[in-house]
Amino acid sequence: MRDLSFLSPERLWLLLAVAALAVAHLLAQRRVSRYAVRLPGLALLASVAPRLGWRRHVASTAVLLSMVGATAAFAEPQADVEVPRERATVVVALDVSLSMAATDVDPDRLTAAKAAAVEFVDGLPERFNVGLVAFSGTSSVVVPPTQEHGAVTTAIDGLSMGNGTAIGEAVISSLAAVAAVPGATSGSSGVEDEATPAHVVLLSDGASTAGRPVSAAVQDALDAGVPVSTIAYGTQDGEVAVDGRRIRVPVDAPALAELAGDTDGRAYEAASGDELEDVYDDIGSAVGTTTETREVGAGVAGLALLTAVGAGAAALAWSPRSL
Repeated sequence: MRDLSFLSPERLWLLLAVAALAVAHLLAQRRVSRYAVRLPGLALLASVAPRLGWRRHVASTAVLLSMVGATAAFAEPQADVEVPRERATVVVALDVSLSMAATDVDPDRLTAAKAAAVEFVDGLPERFNVGLVAFSGTSSVVVPPTQEHGAVTTAIDGLSMGNGTAIGEAVISSLAAVAAVPGATSGSSGVEDEATPAHVVLLSDGASTAGRPVSAAVQDALDAGVPVSTIAYGTQDGEVAVDGRRIRVPVDAPALAELAGDTDGRAYEAASGDELEDVYDDIGSAVGTTTETREVGAGVAGLALLTAVGAGAAALAWSPRSL
């Protein structure tokens, strides 16, 4: 919850009355202390009587806090809160180029990427449309966006490698998959809903080496209003064996970060399977929720009520009779 505001801020002037009560309470406490009478035997009585100390102020403080909360609720507070999306379209684009065979990630980049992607898809809400795009020198829509998430995870497990890295083509294929999803779908009530938001999540370990330029894909993504979040996966120490030779395949994070930034997506880096899972968790939280301004007076009033109950409990527990 953030960006707290009030629909009726003028009602907050009532807090001045609460402040006046607090001042009156403090003055009363000082007056009692100033005019305390010393009587014979008072010291002996004090030695056997229970000492409340700070506890004698708990109940009154809690009452004042509950008044503050009640006043805030009366002013009709509202705030921006994160709420789960009912629907969205997510396209997962996975790099299956030969460089993904590098073993700098255990057991290798592609195997770990597959496992994390499967977990990511499994964690998305059931009503989300999820699609899969695989790319190397070319790209293809392996599974069009569907609510049958099991079909996507099965396809992820079956991906195989190829030559080249066509990131621009992967984005364009992902946008085509999004465009194939009807702009409005019929819900259970038969009433057409608004177009579902879409997001592309692209994982790769390098810069584009084939196909159309990334700049063309960026413009298409902006025109479609679909952000592309990228995951730069791997380390600078990656190597693959080609014709008996070891070739370095360091991850190219800046190129992927630029793609994400240009399309209003988020850029991530992951150098291990665990880090990749954390990245997917973060993306899932971002894609699966939206920010809405909602009235939160009930929650504030509830806190005020709990504080008032606490004040009553403290007064009963620490009253002279109970002690």
